Amino acid sequence: MPTPLPLEELAALPNVIALSVSPDGEQLAYYADFTGRYELYTLNLRSREERAHTDGQVARSPRTGLVWSADGHSVYFAKDEGGDERTALYRLDLHSGDIQPLHHAPGSMDFPVAAHPDGTRLLVNSTRGGQMNVWQVDLTLEGEAAWTALTTEPNTTQAVAYSPGGQRISVNTNRSDNLRNLDGYVMNADGSELRRVLHVRDGSQDQVGYWHPNGHHLAVGSEADGHARAGLLDLDSEDLDGGVQWFTPADGITGEFPGHVSPDGRWLAVIRNADSTLAPRLYSLEDGTARALALPPGLATGTQFALGGTHLLCIHTTTTTRMDTLLYDLASESAEVIVPARYGRLDPAAFVPGEYVHYPSADGVQVPAILYTPLDLPPGGTHPALVCAHGGPTSQFLRAFDEEVQFLVSLGYTVLCPNVRGSSGYGVPWRDANLRDWGGRDLADIAAGAGYLTTLAHIDPARIGLFGVSYGGYLAYLAPVKYPELFRVSVPIVGISDLHQLHADNSRDMPQLAYYFRTMMGDPVQDADLWRDRSAVTHAQALKAHMFMMHGANDPRCPVHQARSFRDALIAHGRREDTDFEYVEFTDEGHGAGDIAGRTRSYRLLSDYLGRRL
Repeated sequence: MPTPLPLEELAALPNVIALSVSPDGEQLAYYADFTGRYELYTLNLRSREERAHTDGQVARSPRTGLVWSADGHSVYFAKDEGGDERTALYRLDLHSGDIQPLHHAPGSMDFPVAAHPDGTRLLVNSTRGGQMNVWQVDLTLEGEAAWTALTTEPNTTQAVAYSPGGQRISVNTNRSDNLRNLDGYVMNADGSELRRVLHVRDGSQDQVGYWHPNGHHLAVGSEADGHARAGLLDLDSEDLDGGVQWFTPADGITGEFPGHVSPDGRWLAVIRNADSTLAPRLYSLEDGTARALALPPGLATGTQFALGGTHLLCIHTTTTTRMDTLLYDLASESAEVIVPARYGRLDPAAFVPGEYVHYPSADGVQVPAILYTPLDLPPGGTHPALVCAHGGPTSQFLRAFDEEVQFLVSLGYTVLCPNVRGSSGYGVPWRDANLRDWGGRDLADIAAGAGYLTTLAHIDPARIGLFGVSYGGYLAYLAPVKYPELFRVSVPIVGISDLHQLHADNSRDMPQLAYYFRTMMGDPVQDADLWRDRSAVTHAQALKAHMFMMHGANDPRCPVHQARSFRDALIAHGRREDTDFEYVEFTDEGHGAGDIAGRTRSYRLLSDYLGRRL
């Protein structure tokens, strides 16, 4: 039989997130929960000296990146309270250790973007005016007077970076009536002269990114050809798409996303997404030739240049190895682990490799997935299985380490992680296949995943469960009421049960998400019948599977009454808590558990429930 992994030790394995290279390329800042909670660290990339700079002052579950000051003496970070994502900004002085809050408007979400080269301003994406827009904080002023709105667009608008001299800002927004559209813009640092510079096709996601050191070119991306392409835009060109030198092959298959340009202007770093893997590549800006990095097999991300552009920072992982932070020497084609993954007393040999598979959906379309099968299953018997639905929906399962899946597999559950229609990583047609069809073809792919599991000889077809977080939780609510005979149990975690209520809440609290939701599912009035049909709360009476709902009380993305409403609907239809369903709220969490204590609690509750009910 499989040997269960020790839950407390597994969940306590620390993570390193939000890596950021200093402007001079000499230091790395990041969050890590080495001590049991996230703290802010820096690492000198030459001496390898690591320093902890906080002791409980950062968020329990950080959701935003870190931004260096122009002189490298300070780091800006954002912090919320209890997972409510009302992030306020702080400045950490790396020498004195002092942490100073910047002015915060109650209820707003402030995300640091970049520090101006002159050190007097901070670029911020914020909802303090309602919709997500671009703001600038004058660091020489105090209070509300320090904040200036650089854009006041009705649709979600976000800045990417200052130009090298700080005169201009790259921005992405949509001024089209087509909500699926996104275009690239450039504006002056004071917010004047917002000018569209990239528009390949109406309705496509065309975005500008980081600047070339010469200040006249921008890294750009577009999905107008049906797949993600990376290139370099000449801002002196008058043509909104003809001024781009595209590097990604126009084969309709390869997907690449642009990162940074090297400090010497020789290379554009991109991330290639293929078959649930990510790998960094470099394109020569002189002749367009591609250069793959000599990294070990697995999944690698990272497009930040360091040490004068001679090295590239990468994160490397596989389904059985946790994330190592690598410093890749571009001259010697060698990688050095600078922040190694930690395993405690656990042996990586105990982890189960994920197998990349495909299975047919109801209409014959092949769905890609990652399958985890427990080690040392006794021959001849049958065992339970789980389908895991990812969030997003425009996200994907990657061939990376997943501690929750590894824990469940160690308990004897086979776990299938499908990239259903609506997932990213497989081209625009696949990603957009569930537009105005949430709970349609994506849900059919989930159901087909359960059917695929029943074809495996070691699976008990009567013991198949489903779980998922966020949008995965939406599918975990909807699948057992749309396919009531298919699943024995279902576990929606911070999920969605009522689309109209979600849109109303997001419109009030997270307008950028309400906008995104309309791009996916249309208009709440014009498409009201569709929204009601694709809301699990409408069909609560059809539930036959046993359900366990978990939700954070402070969740602003999928507010807690998504769970409460479905619970109340079940009770109204005669279902009894503890007998027909189980329910728990976490008063100290928002949209999911991010810290060690929260992960440990969630994994324990989930495994206990499955042990009793599946």
